[in-house]
Amino acid sequence: MSAIMFKTIEALDIPALMDIYNHFVMNSTASFHTEPVTISEFTESVIHPNSRFQTFVITLDGELQGYVQVMPHKKKQAYATTGEVTIYLQPGCVGKGIGSAAIQFIETFAKEQDFHSLISTICADNTPSIHMFSKNGYTQCAHFREVGFKWGKFLDIVTYQKII
Repeated sequence: MSAIMFKTIEALDIPALMDIYNHFVMNSTASFHTEPVTISEFTESVIHPNSRFQTFVITLDGELQGYVQVMPHKKKQAYATTGEVTIYLQPGCVGKGIGSAAIQFIETFAKEQDFHSLISTICADNTPSIHMFSKNGYTQCAHFREVGFKWGKFLDIVTYQKII
């Protein structure tokens, strides 16, 4: 039986995870970056000084699959009980249950950290991510039209939320 495992990110994980992220920067609208991020930029996005906000490496049978994180939704104090969930998986990982396992894992972690609400902001044309969050109990709570511009076209974003 395949074992999906999660571990707290370490410095040695960062280059491989950055490669996964940069794949999506250069090949999809999953990220609104238009140029590959550097090690320092990526490190800043996955390591947070507050231990409530964590990034976890995902492995399947010992092989790197991607990462899941919960980070601040916004910086103002009243948002402290809302976290933003991000998941990036290796290309080809769709449909294996890894994303759903990552959502369940991060929800458990978030509850332990006293979060009340989790959100995920997704490019509106990212059907696999929308489906994954929807089937895990997240509902669409916002749709922003033409807020991004990548590859010569305007892009919408949708926000999905779950009260945990």
